[in-house]
Amino acid sequence: MQPLKPGMEEIIFGLSGERLRRMRQAAAVIEESYRALEKAGANVVGQCLAHQGTFYELEHYPKGDVFDEESGSQYYYHAHRPESGEHGHFHCFLRADGMPPGVAPVPYSGGACRPEGDEAICHLIAISMNSEGFPTHMFTTNRWVTDETFYPAADTLLMVDSFSVDHVYPCLAVNNWITAMLRLFWPQIRELLKERDAVIRQWMLDHPGKDVFEDRKLDLTSIMEISVDEQTALVERALRAKAG
Repeated sequence: MQPLKPGMEEIIFGLSGERLRRMRQAAAVIEESYRALEKAGANVVGQCLAHQGTFYELEHYPKGDVFDEESGSQYYYHAHRPESGEHGHFHCFLRADGMPPGVAPVPYSGGACRPEGDEAICHLIAISMNSEGFPTHMFTTNRWVTDETFYPAADTLLMVDSFSVDHVYPCLAVNNWITAMLRLFWPQIRELLKERDAVIRQWMLDHPGKDVFEDRKLDLTSIMEISVDEQTALVERALRAKAG
């Protein structure tokens, strides 16, 4: 699957001023997080792996995941895609107690056991990281990959704005960074989720009679390269265009 190239400049220039200002604020939070981490000789990934012992493939870091009970947000870091060239990636979720009213899972008639009710959980996005501890891509996955409940793109996007981790474990700078990443790259996440649902629909057509959400042959459903610097510059250009 090739990285999506949906013409992000046009998409970002079409966003509301309010959304763009939120993205600008998120970019400033990311820059401040990098500044604070660099001052201590640290990086985003290193802080999640610190004091965690040997780094094993597929294990979650930090151990036990990171939860924010107020917002229902959750994330963890792990690695299992060496062929991609990444060091590892973050998976970001929202749990049932943080979900906005009115969201509903994708209808499902298969035989898999899914988290439901108070145990429901939505995978929002994954963030690929390089060996220097900086983000390179965002991607989405099929339901079985993260054992989520699975919500349609529009409902998942509503939950993206609810994601917030603002306590100090494992590191305040990292929690601020990951919260801000979902704000800065909101339009990319929207496109990735739409593509995810399109891939799922096409897979169902191409594989009649199969439970698409449990098909181990479909794991990665959309992916896009990202750059904090390029996104920040694009947001500033869009804001200037609206002001001019």
